[in-house]
Amino acid sequence: MPAADEALTPRPTVFLDRDGTLLREVPYLSSADRCELLPGVAEALATLHQRGLILIVVSNQSGVARGLLDVGDLLAIQRKIDQHLEPYGAKIDAYYHCPHHPAVGVAPERRRCRCRKPLPGLLDRAAEDFSIEWERSVGVGDDLRDLQAFAAKNLPSVLVGTGKGRASRQKLAELGKEPDLYCAHLAEAVPWILRHTIEHHPHPA
Repeated sequence: MPAADEALTPRPTVFLDRDGTLLREVPYLSSADRCELLPGVAEALATLHQRGLILIVVSNQSGVARGLLDVGDLLAIQRKIDQHLEPYGAKIDAYYHCPHHPAVGVAPERRRCRCRKPLPGLLDRAAEDFSIEWERSVGVGDDLRDLQAFAAKNLPSVLVGTGKGRASRQKLAELGKEPDLYCAHLAEAVPWILRHTIEHHPHPA
């Protein structure tokens, strides 16, 4: 296939929540100095990246609407994440965040939007920039809103036990539901992710 067409070839993608999934949970994280990857995250992302998966972070950041941080803070945190990952050969392909809140803050951030999870608007934005093979893509998060956003795009998903994950699992159980997969942390989910994105769906020769 011509190289020029590579970017147009749909690729399996892993959508990842940020706080509590990749990073240790800090309420309304605003300082890159407090940005700490959870154990095993760098190694897990390196494995997924090296297998050719697109890695996209989709994150609610209502701290912007609340006036607790700004876009510059978010960009600094993203750069810090990239710096943490680089020595492991891991790479996030893109970050998408929702700065809005429906009831708190001031306009334009105080508004009802399509990008705040559990709505799937951040995933739709990613699809404008990447050619995503939805049938072979998955989501990972620690909050019920993450799972709902992934389900809106018919993506199977992993609930991790870091961050809000254990409380979210309890909420699901109270509703008589189970996540597609529950893992203690992202690294534990890597074999399942590879099965759903690559190993059970080989491209035809």
